[in-house]
Amino acid sequence: MPAATSSTQRVIRNAEGYLELGLPEQAVEALERRRTLALADGRASYLWGESLREMRRYRDAIEPLEHAAQHRPGDMYVWLALAWCYKRVGQVLHAIHALESAQESEPREPILHYNLACYWSLLSKRERALRCLQRAIDLDSNLRELVSDESDFDALRDDPEFRALTSVIV
Repeated sequence: MPAATSSTQRVIRNAEGYLELGLPEQAVEALERRRTLALADGRASYLWGESLREMRRYRDAIEPLEHAAQHRPGDMYVWLALAWCYKRVGQVLHAIHALESAQESEPREPILHYNLACYWSLLSKRERALRCLQRAIDLDSNLRELVSDESDFDALRDDPEFRALTSVIV
């Protein structure tokens, strides 16, 4: 068993090094060579998924990120990355479920509520989107500044409640 742990740690260190150098392709190659080891470890799976995500290979990133989520269910960053990929391949409901899973361990994390608001808006679920956006802004008022540049909210721009929620009161 220690040999597998040592091998896994070596693969993880290599992948982290490649990512730090901005070389996600090499990180993917290193992890793919040790596929079984990588998918059996939450950190290695996450690094694999993140590398693919950086390469904009969102569909390919889903499998290792799903493995990472199984191994690290309390890791918000795994769920965020998985939701990011689901959204970009048109699986918005899966993205929502991923963020809801992240909220189980991080219920007060504003970015989770903000992203949920984006995804509910994309699905034209006005009330849910506004409720999540309100919660995000309550937790971190600085998120209000992101709304104007967020195309996910385009469907809500003319909504009076959305405008009231996102306007800055001085």
